[in-house]
Amino acid sequence: MSDLSMSQQEFLAKEKLHKRQVRICRAMVLVLLLALWELCTQLGLIDSFIFSSPVRIWKCFLVMAGDGSIFHHIGVTLFETLVSFFLVVAVGVAAAVALWGSRSLSEVLEPYLVMLNSLPKSALAPLLIVWMGNNMKTIIVTAVSVAVFGSILTLHTGFMQTDPDKIRLIRSLGGTKRDVLTKVLIPSSIPLIISNMKVNVGLCLVGVIIGEFLSAKAGLGYLIIYASQVFRCEYGVIELDMGGIICVLAFL
Repeated sequence: MSDLSMSQQEFLAKEKLHKRQVRICRAMVLVLLLALWELCTQLGLIDSFIFSSPVRIWKCFLVMAGDGSIFHHIGVTLFETLVSFFLVVAVGVAAAVALWGSRSLSEVLEPYLVMLNSLPKSALAPLLIVWMGNNMKTIIVTAVSVAVFGSILTLHTGFMQTDPDKIRLIRSLGGTKRDVLTKVLIPSSIPLIISNMKVNVGLCLVGVIIGEFLSAKAGLGYLIIYASQVFRCEYGVIELDMGGIICVLAFL
């Protein structure tokens, strides 16, 4: 027992060391890339007006943080991303369960879901503006349309691959389809649902940015368009960085 405990302690110590090394390497790669970027702009290898530089980006961020504008735009995009994310998760799981519960319904709707998932959402966004107006609701619907169809297809495929022996066991014990759903399907699909959520949060942010490109008066997408129009590339880089942070915060 003591040998096993010692082995467990050694394993945990190795895992902690590995995670610490990974964090250090990640930080070193980031610092190296930023230093190389700044060095290239200082030596004139790349045009700092076009590609900006870490120093210019940091100064721009401090200015925007000083007047609070950056936090307002981050808040708008974060709210839209979270709302669309939760809608995608709810609709995706509910629709996938409905398709799993009805073989005929899944066979009828599957080609339409594949077609809708393949539609270019950037082309759909202008139509949504015409149909729903220039408002936040349109941006959220655009974000949902980017992620929801792929989410339904992925979850439905995963649900159909549930261990059939477990389903037969529930059936043999007199269980209903509801028992199969609550005691086998959902519990065994938790890793799939979480993995799907990780993908969806990024897709929802992409959809929000697309919507803000076309119909917004605030948000990171609005600032990116503004930056491109006034040739302030550091603005655009800041918004892209903030977008990546929003992805992490939204999933956490």
